[in-house]
Amino acid sequence: MKPNIGISDKNRKAVSAILADLLADEVALYVATRGAHWNVVGPNFGALHSFFESQYEALDDILDDVAERIRALGFTAPASVAAYAKAKSIDDSAGDAGSASAMIEKLLAAHEVIVRELRSNAEKAGECGDEGSADFLVGLMESHEKMAWMLRSHLE
Repeated sequence: MKPNIGISDKNRKAVSAILADLLADEVALYVATRGAHWNVVGPNFGALHSFFESQYEALDDILDDVAERIRALGFTAPASVAAYAKAKSIDDSAGDAGSASAMIEKLLAAHEVIVRELRSNAEKAGECGDEGSADFLVGLMESHEKMAWMLRSHLE
């Protein structure tokens, strides 16, 4: 049954497409963060291993929220590695980066890409008359800004 939530089919579809692309980036960032958690070495291993775990756990919650927002708009959330690989716009190789600082730099860069996309896409969702999704995207932007700050702090 099609949602009757005061947003046109065309606009619901447009916002769902934005969310599907976001989901691909969130999955890629989750995988990159998991990889960093698995492969980090060095004198700060324990602290970074736990730190990366806290970040991928937060990302896991975000993944679920994004997929459920797509469903609330009446569309199917993408659910395959192929779909995510095709749509992602971030580098997900942090776990292969070698040094802890290189992993952190790659994760930071990925979060900052997502923050910039969220900033733009929140505005687009608002233009589509979907203030709920716009607000949702702003909240995610704030979460990614905080995670980016925490990563950046490791590099200073």
